[in-house]
Amino acid sequence: MADRLVCRDCHRVQGADIESQCEACGGTSLTEDWAGYVVIAHPEESDIAKEMEVSKPGQYALKVR
Repeated sequence: MADRLVCRDCHRVQGADIESQCEACGGTSLTEDWAGYVVIAHPEESDIAKEMEVSKPGQYALKVR
């Protein structure tokens, strides 16, 4: 999954074409150094989303370095 970047601020997994800014939160701190992957479809009903403080559906990394 090295072709995908993850935002260090919101842990959102970005597409391969994103290079400078997170499409979800606008953060500019993106990294290739991450592990774990979760897709959150209904954050309002998800215990994982609550634990990760996620409010929008999407793909998220569990651990970001």
